[in-house]
Amino acid sequence: MKPATFLLTSCTAAAAAAVAVPPPSSSSSSSSNTRIPTSYESAVLARRILALTPLGTLATIFPSNSPSTAEDRPSSVAGMPHSLMDYISDCEPVSTGNPTLLALSIETTFKNTAAGSNLSIAVQWTPPHPPPRSLLSSLATYFTSASPPLRYSPAALPRFSLLGYVEPIPNGDDRTPGAPGAALAKCFTSSHPDARYWLPGNRIHESHFVRLVVEQVYWIGGFGDRAFIGWIPVDEWRSVTEEEWQAVRLPGEEEGALLGDL
Repeated sequence: MKPATFLLTSCTAAAAAAVAVPPPSSSSSSSSNTRIPTSYESAVLARRILALTPLGTLATIFPSNSPSTAEDRPSSVAGMPHSLMDYISDCEPVSTGNPTLLALSIETTFKNTAAGSNLSIAVQWTPPHPPPRSLLSSLATYFTSASPPLRYSPAALPRFSLLGYVEPIPNGDDRTPGAPGAALAKCFTSSHPDARYWLPGNRIHESHFVRLVVEQVYWIGGFGDRAFIGWIPVDEWRSVTEEEWQAVRLPGEEEGALLGDL
């Protein structure tokens, strides 16, 4: 069991990263007083982001086989990366940390995975309420900066990438009451109501519920003088409990919360 004391400190560190000022230099006194969160504390924040964020950027590699055997595409894209926004959801048991995807067979992403490509998903935290700043801090930034101050810096906000491979969810397409597919459909459409039109069994596109089996996690918590940046061990990623990620808060998550000034 990981110590519970990290919950407040990790929130504080993540909140500090949301302040709309450039990262201080390494010689800054504030840097020496900031405790950088551990990889596990960062995993807890990442799992909360996954639970709250409905969109991700899915990246695959085009297969090297002839376009005539796969789809009508330029031959020059063979072996090149391909990335697009898609719906994601956190619908499987919390102990796995594997995102749920609704794979449409017509999508290039899932044509690539069917041809053997691995998959990565980039997820970024976008605060619903941009962190406010105090009047004095805003004025100080304005009069000491060559450019108008920003309300917050997106570069200071956390984001991460999940790397692994796609596999079908057993019985994930069975939507009879009590079947796994029924629970997946309910969970997935709670985040994506429009997806009900292309659930498995629809008359428009062939689709299936799949999971990304997470093998690696790369995390950028914000500026490196106050946030963890690097690989999160996958066993830590899977060890995070719902109680832990429910207990933390992300920068700008709550309206009107003053997250701090430098």
